[in-house]
Amino acid sequence: MKNLKDLLYKVSLELVIGSTDVDVNQVHFDSRAIQSGDVFIALKGTATDGHQFIEKAVASGARVVILEELPDYQSEEVTYVQVVNAHEALALIAANFYENPSKDLKLIGVTGTNGKTTTTSLLYQLFKKLGYKTGLISTVEILIDGKVIPTKHTTPDPITINNHLASMRDAGVDYCFMEVSSHGIDQERVTGLHFKGGIFTNLTHDHLDYHNSFAEYRDVKKRFFDMLPSQAFALTNRDDKNGEFMLQNTRARKLGYALKTYTDYRAQIIENQFGGLQLKVNNQELWTKMIGEFNAYNVLAIYGCAMELGLDSLEVMEAISQLDGVSGRFQYFTTAAQRITAIVDYAHTPDALKNVLETINAIRTRNEKLITVVGCGGDRDKTKRPVMANIAAALSDQVIFTSDNPRTENPDAILEDMEAGVEPIDFKKTLTVTDRKNAIKTAVQMAQENDIILIAGKGHETYQEINGVRSDFDDRRIVADLLNQLNK
Repeated sequence: MKNLKDLLYKVSLELVIGSTDVDVNQVHFDSRAIQSGDVFIALKGTATDGHQFIEKAVASGARVVILEELPDYQSEEVTYVQVVNAHEALALIAANFYENPSKDLKLIGVTGTNGKTTTTSLLYQLFKKLGYKTGLISTVEILIDGKVIPTKHTTPDPITINNHLASMRDAGVDYCFMEVSSHGIDQERVTGLHFKGGIFTNLTHDHLDYHNSFAEYRDVKKRFFDMLPSQAFALTNRDDKNGEFMLQNTRARKLGYALKTYTDYRAQIIENQFGGLQLKVNNQELWTKMIGEFNAYNVLAIYGCAMELGLDSLEVMEAISQLDGVSGRFQYFTTAAQRITAIVDYAHTPDALKNVLETINAIRTRNEKLITVVGCGGDRDKTKRPVMANIAAALSDQVIFTSDNPRTENPDAILEDMEAGVEPIDFKKTLTVTDRKNAIKTAVQMAQENDIILIAGKGHETYQEINGVRSDFDDRRIVADLLNQLNK
């Protein structure tokens, strides 16, 4: 059990009705999970308001209610704690409940539009390879020194985060690498955590369904660096026009990495092909299995991070050369007979799609066709749909527009939004096949010897969400099965 007074440490209190010297069992923001002696935190969300469930939580045995607005009726057996920001209170209370586990780890946060999953996952691989007990909190999975815990959110809720960090601490983990999303920052999910460093990858068009403008999206990202302490480091991509903006008010040590700008960690691409990248990093040559300019930035970010954490440069470079790529990020294979190459990538923003297509075009001979299969998610930022379609059509020889995760939207309406972005000169290159499996099948049937098929948008995902129902769907498995049929 925990004492309420201890849980409220650092929480800004407006009003307390009842005693804070009470013992409580668990902390929840879902009234359905409340049991006798628990704390219920009423959160205002985009879809529901937790204040509507206070009475239910009290009826289920809540001993304490944390809220922003007092209810008309207050039970004499319950302590009511009024706060300015319940999301912030939840984060601080969760950290206190688990005895601030982030203080006992070297926690590194990675934020930006593209590259968060790759950078955190590569850091996890790197530090594990160098012999450290390591943790990972990413879009794909949560890892505690090799133990896999599935996840659905880029940045989980504060209770989940601190619970996993406590498990890492108890397992003797040295380093934890964590994706930090704009939603997570805006909803205070990382408030109260103690970061040893922060990395900024890049900032491009995304999440404008949630944020009112690109400026707001940028400013929310910046808040992560504003919260870093003076003992931490802030490592930014200085080739990105927003890189310096992120560091304007940070107290952390300011550092940069770049391919085109002179800065602390700099690389030059010597060779870029399907076999990998040959780089010169701070005048030392390095080969990596990863492909493309965007991965050169990722390699620089993990190298710079390792240096700031005090590791040996040559040992780090040797380990980087042995790292595998990340699931669903430029994951490719080539058939033995027809030499058809299939690439599966998570690219779901205009910039990410452009990066992947430009990488393929820089490597290929142009004697083959590049066939791109791409869709856009439903219930998300609609403004990027025509932009992504425009990029796909301009940079491919053939494009098949198809469903991604339509969610609650009409798939055909999403595809109409995409088609509107295609230039007249590229119209003949495009084809629309709503069913995603049939779209991939069509691409495979179109492909000739040495052609390249890019399947973009879902990457590592193993499901497709239509009308609230998730069905098994794995781009990698489907295209592999279809191409294998060609070899029979």
